Amino acid sequence: MNLPLHLATRFLKSGKTQTFVIVLGIAVGVSVQVFIGSLITGLQKSLVSKTIGSSSQITISAPAGNYIDGYDAIVGDLQTIDQIKVFSPTLDARGTLISGTETQPTTLRGFDFTKANQIYSFDTKLTEGVLPTTDSEVALGVTYKDSPLSLTTGSTIDLNIPLGGTKTFTVVGFFDMNVSALNSSWGITTLANVQDLLGIGNQVSSIETQIKDAYIFDAPTIAASIETTLNNSTYVVSNWVDNNQELLSGLQGQSISSLMIQVFVMISVVLGIASVLAIIVMQKSKQIGILKAMGLKDGDASLVFLYEGLILGILGAILGVLLGLGLSYAFTTFAVGADGTPVVPLFIDPAFIGLSGLIAIAAATLASLIPAGKSKKLSVIEVIRNA
Repeated sequence: MNLPLHLATRFLKSGKTQTFVIVLGIAVGVSVQVFIGSLITGLQKSLVSKTIGSSSQITISAPAGNYIDGYDAIVGDLQTIDQIKVFSPTLDARGTLISGTETQPTTLRGFDFTKANQIYSFDTKLTEGVLPTTDSEVALGVTYKDSPLSLTTGSTIDLNIPLGGTKTFTVVGFFDMNVSALNSSWGITTLANVQDLLGIGNQVSSIETQIKDAYIFDAPTIAASIETTLNNSTYVVSNWVDNNQELLSGLQGQSISSLMIQVFVMISVVLGIASVLAIIVMQKSKQIGILKAMGLKDGDASLVFLYEGLILGILGAILGVLLGLGLSYAFTTFAVGADGTPVVPLFIDPAFIGLSGLIAIAAATLASLIPAGKSKKLSVIEVIRNA
């Protein structure tokens, strides 16, 4: 072991209580950073997931009253955009459900369910029954079950589409999209079914997409890329960011507040370490003076306190990460809703935790520069005079 490192270890061991308090201070700062960062990230991911996680994030639409023709070729051209996870052609038809003397408006949506499921997760949102597979089957929002229509799985119902005529369907299932407006207005069936009902052939009203998670906030840039690839001004390309500016502002505000909390916590840790180590320099001034008289170089004297800062930072980072994970576990265990799930889900990111630890180590080492400078300037004659 080199001499400065050996001396740093001896100094820390000689003041165990003081060392423990410093390590604990660093650990508290790191644990707060880990916990707050995980909490805010989890909250943001939860809000994004609940708001746009099960909906189209970029939508290519035809002007009102028109349709997109040759959508297979369009999707083929757009496959070169790697940030897109799935393209789902969709066809909407507004009409009226009729059961006996009761009527209720609806929007019949035609999907290719192998693709639409990757956006809407219909298979997990079914409360009963199955998804439609043939042209005479439909699934409805769960609100229709308790509506005046009095529908159940297996019920037959007529759907009248203006200019499209009336067709009889069998209700094969009910779904809950967790959005009241959708549960009371959507009916879903196969894409071919709505195309035949409207008599428009192989056309759709929109192409809906889902973005890969890593690029979720890049929606405007991806939408611009889609517009360039399409090179057709008749199509409207909308994205979730432009349509949810209030949500985005809230997420940005959360990120800024989280960052400010973490920065000020680390500043307080740095000031605390610097002040305590500066006191240690004064406490150990006699020893340092004697060591310098015995040949210890000024540079080695300063390295003693740099090593102290490094050791304190490493110990504090390890303990802080453990405390932060413990806080996170306690939060998810005790702060739960009526259904037993956490009020706010935490997102444990190993990269973020590792970065928090490295920041703590760097901050502790940086804080030791002040006492290191003091010890370097400490002269043997001054120590003898003050002895």
